[in-house]
Amino acid sequence: MQRLSEYRVMWVMIFFDLPTNTVKEKRAYTVFRKDLMKDGFTMFQFSIYVRHCASRENADVHVKRVKSFMPRSGKVCIMVITDKQFGDIEVFSGTKPLAPNAPGQQLELF
Repeated sequence: MQRLSEYRVMWVMIFFDLPTNTVKEKRAYTVFRKDLMKDGFTMFQFSIYVRHCASRENADVHVKRVKSFMPRSGKVCIMVITDKQFGDIEVFSGTKPLAPNAPGQQLELF
């Protein structure tokens, strides 16, 4: 059995800036957010969603899935980082440091 390493465990981060000027654009924004949440992503910050993945291969599956339901307009950025890098994120509210708002540990059965 392979031990989980903070360098092997990955986080997929989705950053997006989608237009919401028309009813159609608002609907596309809402559908995109709901699709992210259906795929296990949680809100890290407004327009930033994250998902914990057990491996790079698992992260690649979710990246491919997000690409399949991206809206036609707006900007979507996808970043995959290691658990170690995610753990080094510094979050502040004003000048007060906060713990990163990460979802709980996700268990995977093999």
